[in-house]
Amino acid sequence: MTGPEGGAAGSADGAPRARVLWLAKGLGRGGAEQLLVNCARHADTGRYEIEVAYVLPWKDALVPALEAAGVRTHCLGGAPGALWPWRLRALLAERRYDLVHSHMPVPAVAARLLALGRRSPRVVHTEHNVWERYRPATRWANALTYRRNDAVIAVSHAVADSIKQRRPAMARPSAAGPARLTVVHHGPDLGGAPQGPAARAAARTELGLPPDALVIGTVGNLTAKKDQATLLAAFEQLRSAHPRAVLVLIGAGPLEQQLRSLAGESVVFAGSRPDVPALLPGLDVFTLSSRQEGLPVALMEAMTSGLPSVVTRVGGMPEVLDDGEQGFLVPPGDPAALAAAFGRLAADRGLRERLGAAARERSKGFDVAGAQRSVEQVYARVLLQR
Repeated sequence: MTGPEGGAAGSADGAPRARVLWLAKGLGRGGAEQLLVNCARHADTGRYEIEVAYVLPWKDALVPALEAAGVRTHCLGGAPGALWPWRLRALLAERRYDLVHSHMPVPAVAARLLALGRRSPRVVHTEHNVWERYRPATRWANALTYRRNDAVIAVSHAVADSIKQRRPAMARPSAAGPARLTVVHHGPDLGGAPQGPAARAAARTELGLPPDALVIGTVGNLTAKKDQATLLAAFEQLRSAHPRAVLVLIGAGPLEQQLRSLAGESVVFAGSRPDVPALLPGLDVFTLSSRQEGLPVALMEAMTSGLPSVVTRVGGMPEVLDDGEQGFLVPPGDPAALAAAFGRLAADRGLRERLGAAARERSKGFDVAGAQRSVEQVYARVLLQR
C-alpha cells in the first residue's frame, strides 16, 4: 500500500467525508484507467475521501498520477495473485469504506460478494464496455451478481442498452427512487496540452515523422477488440494513391508481433506512451478500427485536439461523432470503407481543417469536471440509503 494516510476531516458543511474505494483490475495506460486519473483531479475532496485498489501489480503506470492527485492506492495482487479477493476483504474491513465503486467486471463481482451485511459499503459499478465483449464466464458472473449493485453508471447509451438487454430491471425505477442506471459521458482532461505549429513540429520530431507527410494515427492497446489488422490492410490500400502517407500506432499489447508481421512500409509502432496529448498535434487524421467500444477516451482526446477522425460505427462513438460532420463513421471489419474515408481526407486539406474545427467545437461538450459531479450525485443518492 502506498500514498498518504487518509484523514477523518469533515466537509465544508461540517459533515464527515465519505470514504470511497475505486476498484480496478489494473492501472495501466488504458482508457478506463485514465478516466480514474481524470476524475480524481476533479473530485470533491471536501465531501469524499477517495482511495484506489487494483489487482494486477505489473499494471501500475498510472499510480504516480493518482497519488499526485492526492489519491491513496492499494495493490491487491502479488504472488500468489489468486489471493487478491482475500486481500480485498481485509482492506474493506480495515478501511471501513462507505462506498465501493468498481470499474472492471471481475473485481466488481468480488466486491459485490464481499460487501455484505448491515455495515457493508454501498456498491456502485461503472460499465465501460458493451456486455458482448466479455467472455462467457465473466458475463455470467457479472449477470448473477448485478442485483447487488446499488447503482450502475454506463459510459455511453450503447453500453446502457447492452445492460438493459441483459438486465432489464436496471432500466426501471424502483419504489425507493429513480432508476439505478445512469449514463455519464466522461471527457478527457487536456488542460495545458500543447497546440499549434510548434506543438506539431515537436510531436513529429519525437515520433521521427517527416514534416510534410500525411500522418494517420491511432491510440489503443494492440488487441483483437481494437482490430488494428483491419487498419493495416486499409492503410496499405491508401498508400497506392498516397505513397507518402504514414501510419502511427500508439499503444502496446499481446498482438504486437503479429501486427508487425502484417505491417508494410511507413508504419510506426510507437509503443505505450505517457505523453499522448503532446503527440496528437503531430497527426493529420485520427482513427479507431475497433470492433467493440464503450466510449473511448482516445477519440474524445483527438476531437479536443482538433483532429478529424475516421472511426467504426460501434459502441458510443456515434454518440459523439456525426458522420460527415467531425469525421467519418465506417462499418467495423471493412478495410475498403476505412481506406476510402482516409482517401477523402488525404486528398482534401480543406476538408480535414473543416472537420477538425468542427470536432474541436463539439469537444466543448466533453466536460470531465461535470462528469465527476454527475458521478458524485450518484454517490450522494446511494449513501442516503445507509
